[in-house]
Amino acid sequence: MAGGRAHGHAAGLPAVGEPSALGPEPSIVGREAEVRRLARVTGLGADVPSGDALLGADAPHGGVRLAADEVGGGVLLVIGEPGVGKSTLLEDAARRAAHAGHRVLRATGRESERDLAFAGLHQLLRPVLDEADELPERQRLALLGAFGFAEASGEPLLTGLAVLTLLSRLADRTPVVLVVDDAQWIDAASAGVLSFVAWRLDDDPVALLVAVRNGEPLPGFDDAFPAIRLEPLDDAFPAITLTPLDDAASRRLLDLRAPELPAGIRDRVLAEAAGNPLALLELAKAAHSRGLEPHDHGPLPVGERLAAGYAAQVAELPEVCRRTLLLLAAADVADPPDAVLALLPDPDDKTWLTLEQASLVGRAGRQVRFRHPLVRSAVYQSAPFDARAQAHRALADVLGDEPDRRAWHLAAATPYPDAEVSAALERTADRARRRGGYAAAAQALARAAELSPVPGDGTRLLVDAAGLAVLTGRLAWVEELAERIRARTDDPNALAAATLRVGRLTALTRRHNAVFAELIGIAGDPAATHPATALDALAAAAVLRFYSGEASHRQEIDRILPRLPDDPMRDWVRMVADPFGGGRGLVPRLPSMIAAARNHPERLTALAVAAWILDEIALAVRTFDEAVRSWRTRGPIPDGLAGVAALAYFEYGRWAQAREVCADIGALAAGKLDHAAACVLATDAMVLAAQGDTVEARALAERALRLVDPLESRSVAVHARRATAAAAAAEGDYESAYEQYRTLFDRGGDPVHYHASYPALPELAAAAARTGRHAEAAEIVERSARALAEGGSARLHALVERSRALLAAPERAERAFLAALEEPALEQRPFEHAQTRLEYAEWLRRRRRIAESRPHLAAAHDVFARLDARPWAERARAELRAAGTDVAVPDPHGLAELSPQQRQIVRLAARGLTNREIGERLFLSPRTVGSHLYRVFPKLGVTTRAQLRDVVDAGGVPRE
Repeated sequence: MAGGRAHGHAAGLPAVGEPSALGPEPSIVGREAEVRRLARVTGLGADVPSGDALLGADAPHGGVRLAADEVGGGVLLVIGEPGVGKSTLLEDAARRAAHAGHRVLRATGRESERDLAFAGLHQLLRPVLDEADELPERQRLALLGAFGFAEASGEPLLTGLAVLTLLSRLADRTPVVLVVDDAQWIDAASAGVLSFVAWRLDDDPVALLVAVRNGEPLPGFDDAFPAIRLEPLDDAFPAITLTPLDDAASRRLLDLRAPELPAGIRDRVLAEAAGNPLALLELAKAAHSRGLEPHDHGPLPVGERLAAGYAAQVAELPEVCRRTLLLLAAADVADPPDAVLALLPDPDDKTWLTLEQASLVGRAGRQVRFRHPLVRSAVYQSAPFDARAQAHRALADVLGDEPDRRAWHLAAATPYPDAEVSAALERTADRARRRGGYAAAAQALARAAELSPVPGDGTRLLVDAAGLAVLTGRLAWVEELAERIRARTDDPNALAAATLRVGRLTALTRRHNAVFAELIGIAGDPAATHPATALDALAAAAVLRFYSGEASHRQEIDRILPRLPDDPMRDWVRMVADPFGGGRGLVPRLPSMIAAARNHPERLTALAVAAWILDEIALAVRTFDEAVRSWRTRGPIPDGLAGVAALAYFEYGRWAQAREVCADIGALAAGKLDHAAACVLATDAMVLAAQGDTVEARALAERALRLVDPLESRSVAVHARRATAAAAAAEGDYESAYEQYRTLFDRGGDPVHYHASYPALPELAAAAARTGRHAEAAEIVERSARALAEGGSARLHALVERSRALLAAPERAERAFLAALEEPALEQRPFEHAQTRLEYAEWLRRRRRIAESRPHLAAAHDVFARLDARPWAERARAELRAAGTDVAVPDPHGLAELSPQQRQIVRLAARGLTNREIGERLFLSPRTVGSHLYRVFPKLGVTTRAQLRDVVDAGGVPRE
């Protein structure tokens, strides 16, 4: 079992401390506002005394009452330095919630468990795992598999859905409070599931309280909790940042807990503690126990010196006490299994009394915990290595039924290479990988590499570790592993593999040109690297060619490609890097290549991208559908190419789905993979601009441009500027629109990006026609037509004809319009096809061919209404009225007011799916689905689920 066994309370000394010889009862001083904030999140009223009131632990609810109209829910971070009182606030909130009848589940991060996949999650859910029997079968198996109780599914998001459903079921009976202390040490797999759940707590009375040390990284949490970086991000969860107590609160705390301190010592304690509650109490305790006088000189222990003080205290204990403490510190569990308890003194042994009287540990039943992490750290670090190794070997000997823990204990006891321990860690990594614990697997492989006695095996393990680390999205970690590979080998294939792994993640940042050069260096020397590695490197380089749009990149790829062996990957490179040249002739091979890639989401995604680039939109969307389904069940695999799925769905008329993909990828990329985040921001902006949400579209486009260098990420820059231009056009500002569209082509009229610029030609032409810039725009259109004459797709030829029609003299315009409309490829993109029909109908009506215009206007209007393209729908309605046809404002049921997620819920509910089935499809809790439906029914004017079918059939929400 990889998870932890402990269900224990937070191990931290408080802003106020726990009972000790210095004071009778714990009290919270100077944190009244924070207590009220936590009370609101946990569903308790906020009637908390303020001012000088002290909240005693024995007061009913501590003065906090359960409000009749408040059930709680949401996420709150408690951030601060060690000893500032995070654990005490969480403990206080948990106690109040439990007193009010809420279900409280707790977990505490531990350094020794941060590499054990799902250890923290198991610790949190262990008291309620019996409830898993009531989950849907796939969810039940995913959850139990994550903990090693069933065959691992390897589907982290399904595990997250299982946790969400489990918590929702618990919350049906009573509000639930999740308390996660020392979250900086929670393993990444657990953190990933908790972050998944955190974003979906809107409608469930489930509160998640997370305490984290200021400045500590939270792998797996950092996407969900950007506030940890202490940056003012709009989408961050609420946070409390605990600052040191002010002078008045510090003095009140000492009055309560150390009233006997002499005035001179008291002032020194106040000065040296600097408002840190732990330091206040411990310094006061040390001064009291040592009988310090005001005239005594020398600093009081604080910070590292405080840890040294603990070590000195431990050194004075009997040998049996020191051995017991070291075993506990090495085991680092608050609820030891029977095997570990067998190594410790009997419960009634006087050793425990000695340790408790020394205020080093506390016991409650089977729970044994250190009073503060500094105690554990001091015990462990002050012991000589031989003693620590002996403790770890003893623990490994009794943990035979927990192979992952046993492997790590053996590793901690092994200072030199050891083949058996290395192999045990490799097996641990394999188990973690199969459960989706990529970070834990990478950590285990990296340590296995250190302990491998065979240099070649160690290098292989590090390369594998770097490959798994890529899946976490943590670029700095991948770079660190690559440096370790370079330091231990000169094997060119291993070095190339290391560079390639770094390059795959760096490609999703803004350093495209530098990474391209490195990848080309690998691919260009196949004699020094394995041919497969060279092909992988060239494929990654082709991705960068697409991102950057740099012409010289294609020349480099063309130079190297003939040297590499014939392979489907080589064909893919040509499709992506040169879609209007050699890549165009490979279109007939795409279906067979896709068929051969079934059940491989990464390859399917890549081939879907190729299909999209080659304008085979229907094939691209079908392939993306299959890839995204697999991708979602595989967990958060950072893949910038998956962002193209959003563009494909947008072009194919599935705008809600496009926005959902943007949201999914944006959550994975935020804060660390700037290019990937910018891709989806720009795409989302294009959708919003088309729907008339011009303010938000412009804001997203500006954010996208701030994240990248436009010269190294031309694809992002083009899409962002298209969105900005479309927003301006929607507002009637065609001058600004033309200026933005014009930036998509250079001074000579060539496209800024070899693929992304061309689809904007009709938009450029339309803005030019309204601003009198016919000649300049016509030159750009004709220059593009010449460039696309040989290798351009049928869709691009149709867009060129549409552009010509918008700029042409009357006698030539109709022929160009008809040429565009007769192209079947344009019909597969409903928005572009509807735009062309509207523009042709406008041309017809202005020539008084009103009867001919009406069918085109009506068809275009229906598409715009279905897509919720409000500016275009209004324009079509105005034309219909001018043509003598009165059209009622569409969407009488309020579908335009629904979010993309709500529309998806409506569509699935109309098909007869239950709330639980919808939740499983969309990774939401059944309660959240029900809450959305409850809110949308009045907007849609319906009272039963059966009526939703009529809403969908009316054209507001496409069924598929």
